[in-house]
Amino acid sequence: MSFAKFGKVSYVSETKLQEFETKLEAGKIMGTKCKKCGRLYFPPRADCDCMKGEMEWVELSGNCKLMTFTTLHFAPASFRYEVPYTLGVAQFEEGPTVLAPLSKELGEDEIKIGMSLKLVPVELMGGRMIYELKKLESQ
Repeated sequence: MSFAKFGKVSYVSETKLQEFETKLEAGKIMGTKCKKCGRLYFPPRADCDCMKGEMEWVELSGNCKLMTFTTLHFAPASFRYEVPYTLGVAQFEEGPTVLAPLSKELGEDEIKIGMSLKLVPVELMGGRMIYELKKLESQ
């Protein structure tokens, strides 16, 4: 199972969660949910903290509320051409939180704590996949 096309830099080429990458390519934001305790994870996890459950794939709406954010002006080498960029922590309406870049389409003056965002898959050059937080169309 490959996980080679997720992110700007792949640190893991093999995973039990390869379907995550496939679903991103299909435009879907997927989490995993424990069949025993019901805990929902994003990014998806292959195993639950309860150590008793089987995990199942669950499609998430992508709808989030921004909890906090920061703009980075320095970055690791693989992100050096992206600076400055803004990372946000947002909470899905389904519960989990996500750390993700905010779309460059969002102006600095538009970013507000509590604003509604949507986590969406984004294809990079070379067919690599990431996700980012975008402003909801209705705002």
